[in-house]
Amino acid sequence: MSDAPGTEEVQARPGSEPAGGGIDPPRAGTGEPHNDSAEAEVQALRVLRRGFAMSPELRRGLPVVAAVGLFAAVGRLIVPVMVQLVLDHGVIGPDGYRPGVVWVLSLAALGAVLVVAAASRFALIRLVRMAESVLLGLRVRAFEHIHRLSLATHTETRRGVLVARVTSDIEAMAIFMQWGAMSWTINPVLILATLAVMLFYSWQLTLLVLVLHLLVLPFMRWVQRRQIAAHSRVRDRVADTMGHTSETVSAAAVIRAYGYRRAVRARLDRAVDRQYQAQMSAFKWWAFLMPTVDLVSSVSLAAALVVGVTWSEELGIGAGGLVAFVFLVRLLMRPISEIGEVFDTTQSALAAWWKVMGVLDTPVEVVEPEPAEAEELPAGPLPVEVRGVSFSYRSGEPVLRGIDVRIPPDANAAVVGETGSGKTTFARLLARLADPSAGEVVIGGVDLRAVAPEARRRSIRMVPQDGFLFAASIEDNIRYGRPGATAADAAAAIDELGLRGWVEGLPAGMHTPVGQRGGRLSVGERQLVALVRAQVADPGLLILDEATSAVDPETEEALAAAMAHLAVGRTTVSVAHRLSTAERADLVLVFDDGRVVEQGTHRDLVAAGGVYARLHRSWVGNTRQTAVRVKAQPG
Repeated sequence: MSDAPGTEEVQARPGSEPAGGGIDPPRAGTGEPHNDSAEAEVQALRVLRRGFAMSPELRRGLPVVAAVGLFAAVGRLIVPVMVQLVLDHGVIGPDGYRPGVVWVLSLAALGAVLVVAAASRFALIRLVRMAESVLLGLRVRAFEHIHRLSLATHTETRRGVLVARVTSDIEAMAIFMQWGAMSWTINPVLILATLAVMLFYSWQLTLLVLVLHLLVLPFMRWVQRRQIAAHSRVRDRVADTMGHTSETVSAAAVIRAYGYRRAVRARLDRAVDRQYQAQMSAFKWWAFLMPTVDLVSSVSLAAALVVGVTWSEELGIGAGGLVAFVFLVRLLMRPISEIGEVFDTTQSALAAWWKVMGVLDTPVEVVEPEPAEAEELPAGPLPVEVRGVSFSYRSGEPVLRGIDVRIPPDANAAVVGETGSGKTTFARLLARLADPSAGEVVIGGVDLRAVAPEARRRSIRMVPQDGFLFAASIEDNIRYGRPGATAADAAAAIDELGLRGWVEGLPAGMHTPVGQRGGRLSVGERQLVALVRAQVADPGLLILDEATSAVDPETEEALAAAMAHLAVGRTTVSVAHRLSTAERADLVLVFDDGRVVEQGTHRDLVAAGGVYARLHRSWVGNTRQTAVRVKAQPG
């Protein structure tokens, strides 16, 4: 974005931490699924084969739907046959007009129509149930897979892309399932059955109609290849638009504060325009196909009628047979036209299915141990030992290099360093949000990769920098800290951290709603709720990521007091942005360029005059300057 500074996406150097303390992103493009680009050829048969393989609901339900659809398709052919019988035997036959025959055959046709309607309704209901089961299963599998992906994948893949895969892409499949799947189930059978009956009346006329329709098949194949590629681009553009929209909405306050509205609006407009162009390109092929299919069907009907009337005796087809044949041609035109109409929706659904498969194909890098081999963690404060740990993404320079650290149980350790030094990455490896590229992280005497996931989540808890809250009450957010936690547990945790006065000062106490992402609370208040949630969890190892990095001094004191209570009886590792946290720590780990260059107590490191001493002098100087500016302000 050239309209305003700072609105471009930041490309961090390898090993640097993004703004906000998140784990370092890899180079652009390294985490996209290998088949998630619009240029990848989406092969319909390949998508369908994989779709059947990964959707047991589809395999179970489709045979029943196909059987009922076959019955409904064959039932529709009764009406043309009945028309021929009525004409030849009840109206213009050798015995003249025979009312009894007409009535009997007409009632029989009515009964057949009612039976076919009931069968079609049953098939539609079964199809809808099957389709919803398939979509539900696919959405759940995609959602679960996304949450199993490592933090590296989440940071390199834009949030809007993943959201699009489980929302708009699956919705595109739902639109197809609602009527397109029924069309593809019944219409091919109806076409084949209709051609068989047409052959019975006149193979010559059938051949004429068939040849005229076969002429359009290469054209349809040519359109299909371009249409599915166009819809693949549409799915990419939709994901891109959702990513920009999500970013714009979540950053509304920053955009308004810095006057970036024009720049952000221009970028969002460009994303919408690209989606519009992609959709128009896809619809162009559908608009090209439909008139062609209708034209061929109309020409085949006219040709059959002209030839049948002109050479009826040579063809051996009477008046009743010719009328029935015309009915059959009309019946043939309907499924062919419907296939043309559903073709566009089919291509969109296949492209969307392909995109979802791309997410499911993304490898899970943090592989959990087998249940029989998984180990538990001991109770109480957990010692931490990091042995020769290095970390890097699939491409790029190492973020961490040869880290060797030992943190005794019940210790309060602070991790400090400049932005980009790797401290946040180190902290998140302790929570196994990613696995080290080399070395091992040992918690409580057990390699973290061998710990059972439930034991890890129970004994190791991380309070992130943003203090993420769900759109619920404060009490609900606190109780999320431990499955089965009660309101009494939440109240006890509040008292244990000395926050009763703060909670009672809120409009509705513990029942105060926090809004989306905790937007009704300040940054510091969100952090306080996150700390209480961690207290409810009662972990043996607590990891605090920049917990006081963006709060005012008064709130920082409340947070510091709460963290002091929270640290009692457990091992604590704090990523310290403000060195006041390090001053209170038992052990300080100093990171620089992905390495631990110093470790010890605050007093010893200041006296050593190294990297930490330089950071401390800089922090003290900035703090004094801020205090002077505050005192100099009027009022």
